[in-house]
Amino acid sequence: MTAVLAPGQGSQTPGMLTPWLDDEDARARLRHWSERAGLDLVRLGTEADADEIQDTAVTQPLIVAASLLCATELDRRGALPSGSPVAGHSVGELAAAAVAGVLAHDDAVALAAVRGAEMAKACALEPTSMAAVMLGDPDDVADWLERNGLVAANRNGAGQIVASGSAAAIERIVAEPLEGTKVRRLPVAGAFHTRYMQPAQQALAQHAASVPTSDPVRPLLSNADGAVVGSGAEYLDRLVEQVTRPVRWDLTMDTLATLGTTSTVELVPGGTLTGLVKRQLKGTVTGTVAVKTPADIDSVSSLLSEVAT
Repeated sequence: MTAVLAPGQGSQTPGMLTPWLDDEDARARLRHWSERAGLDLVRLGTEADADEIQDTAVTQPLIVAASLLCATELDRRGALPSGSPVAGHSVGELAAAAVAGVLAHDDAVALAAVRGAEMAKACALEPTSMAAVMLGDPDDVADWLERNGLVAANRNGAGQIVASGSAAAIERIVAEPLEGTKVRRLPVAGAFHTRYMQPAQQALAQHAASVPTSDPVRPLLSNADGAVVGSGAEYLDRLVEQVTRPVRWDLTMDTLATLGTTSTVELVPGGTLTGLVKRQLKGTVTGTVAVKTPADIDSVSSLLSEVAT
């Protein structure tokens, strides 16, 4: 079984949409999504530099749009695995919801724009930050972070936890890591997936209240606990709550394994989730493709052919 993965914030790179916009239909689709997002996603995905696309208000809709451009092209070429599980990391859950048929693509991009803009506003309210904690026992690391007034905001598996909270507390753990761990400050605007994002969650809830949903047409996994969610309305509620709740990508990968996943296809801008899957599910997942350009679709088709045989 081949699962479809949708990446989250931090996976963006300058010019990542350039090779996808040779197709006029894709360019027209992105122009339409630009109107829904209130941003020039064509320019941002082709001409903007790394600093500009690192802005949370820009990054989130840009990543969701990139993933959905990719999914649309995969589907058009018959390379989007039918009926297979789909999971997204953080804001990638919006793209995953669209791939699973819960949200219209237009609504997913628009929600990502609201989410990104409101989270950027929340980050400006007080100094907060995040840091990656490598190695160490996950439960020991989570307990250590709690003692330091921080939250294990992303439990990514494969020996990686992302700490989130006040800037001062992040500075302390960078200066004095837990024995046996390595800590690296992340270039983000603030403490995502914590109580600091409550204003953003409230704003997103107001916007989401008018967004229609359908029940998923394929197994759709939730970052909250790794569960497969069968209700579109419930999944949208979880998307709203996720803004202040930890991302349990470790549990999401556990569920992928339980479902019998043996290969994965990561949508644009692919790479990060593929690396985590390779490390965490080594021996279970034997084939992966991280899609970056349309040329990679041939690799996806080959992977699906191998799985079918």
